[in-house]
This record gives sequence, C-alpha cells and structure tokens, in this order.
Amino acid sequence: MLLAIDVGNTHTVCGISDGLNWQAIWRRTTTVHVTEDELAAWLRTMFDLSGIPWEIEDAICASVVPQLDGIWSKVGGRWLNVPVRFLRHGNDVGLRVEYDPPHAVGADRLANALGALDKFQPPIIVVDFGTATTFDSIDSSGTYVGGAILPGVTLSSQALFEKAAKLPTVAYVAPEHAIGRNTVHSLQSGIMFGYAGAIETLARKIDCELGGGAKIVATGGLGSLFIGLCTLIEIYEPNLTLDGILIASRRMSRSKT
Repeated sequence: MLLAIDVGNTHTVCGISDGLNWQAIWRRTTTVHVTEDELAAWLRTMFDLSGIPWEIEDAICASVVPQLDGIWSKVGGRWLNVPVRFLRHGNDVGLRVEYDPPHAVGADRLANALGALDKFQPPIIVVDFGTATTFDSIDSSGTYVGGAILPGVTLSSQALFEKAAKLPTVAYVAPEHAIGRNTVHSLQSGIMFGYAGAIETLARKIDCELGGGAKIVATGGLGSLFIGLCTLIEIYEPNLTLDGILIASRRMSRSKT
C-alpha cells in the first residue's frame, strides 16, 4: 500500500492506494502543534476503522507547511517503517517548470499539474479551491508556466464575518437571484456569484494567454460548489492532488533505478 499525504494550510488529506485505486481517503485539520505519535495514532485508527491492514510499502508527501515536514518524517521513521519522501521540485518528477524561481512552486501545485497531465491533453488550467484558490497553468507543451493565487472563499468570507459585527455567517449556497431580498441572501449572492465571477475572469484571461482552448478543471474541498456557477469549468476532480502525488511517487522511484 502507498500512503499519499497532502499537507495543506487548513486540512491534511491522506490517501491509501493499492497502485490502481484509492482504498480510502481521510481528512484532518492541519495543526503545527502535533507530534509524530499523535499523527501515527490517528493514522492507525483510520486504518483500523477502514479495515485496511497496517502494511505501508511507500509514503510520499506534498506539503505547503514546512513546520510539519520533520514531523511527518518522524512518523515514517518511527511508525511506518518506511521513509516519507517529499515532492519538492518539478525536476524530481520530470515536470518542466517555468517559474521564477522554479523551486517556489508549491508541492500541491506540482501534484495538480502531474494529475491533470495524466488525465487531459494540455493546455490545462487547474483551479484548486483551498485555503487559497490557486490557478495552475500548463501550456500546450506540458510545461508548468505559473498561474494566479487569490484568497479562498472561506478565508475571504470569514474575514468579512469577523470584521462586520452585524453580518451573520451563511452557508455557501447560491441564492436563486443575484438581488438579495434579505441579509442572508445578499451575502450568499455576493460570496457565491462574486467569487464565481472572479474565477471566470481569471480563467478566461489565463486561457487567452495560453492560446485558448485550455481544459479547465476544478479540485479542492469547495470546488464542487462552483461547477454550475463557473461555466468555464468543465469537470471537478476531487482527488486530483492525491492522484498527482501517486504519479510523483512512481516517477521518483523510477529515477532511483
């Protein structure tokens, strides 16, 4: 079994693959105040609850939280009996990167590009709805050429709720009409339609710079909410980052042989 670990700023997602299919995918809150023993205990509990034997042959991590890299390394050394490898650079996995500097591209964005290129013909735009919403751009030659970053929908809306005392927290649901007839619907209109408009504008501009005709793919926790609202997004791939981490594992293993 392969353990794929996607350490994001808000959530950490772990997937167990038999090489062909994901046997289980689990999500936990990311916190830097955690020990290797606590992470291992959580992992072992999830294995047991899912009926999966504790037999890990490989572990690979894509992390955007450097403070946790050492902790996950200790999990591998002490509890998994395999080293945890880290996806860090495009060169390590045969992905051409044109970015300044190349090593500044987040591991999750490299994984998104790998996963997208395995499924679709470039050019491709991956819109990842996480703590930040990122746009990963892959040109027609399969080169990662950059993208865009904007505050995630949860992050930006929570800032509004915290700073405006009289505004209530609302569910992320698009109202029937853009003109809100009450405060809840007004907030939902602004958040959902406004955010969808920002996504559409950025996606359209990036597609134009790529030469047009890009496949636009959504991933990330809230991506499914915007499929109907963002007409340019063609498909939602919830496990795209994990898929890319799995591909990275295979390529890194081949490079050592």
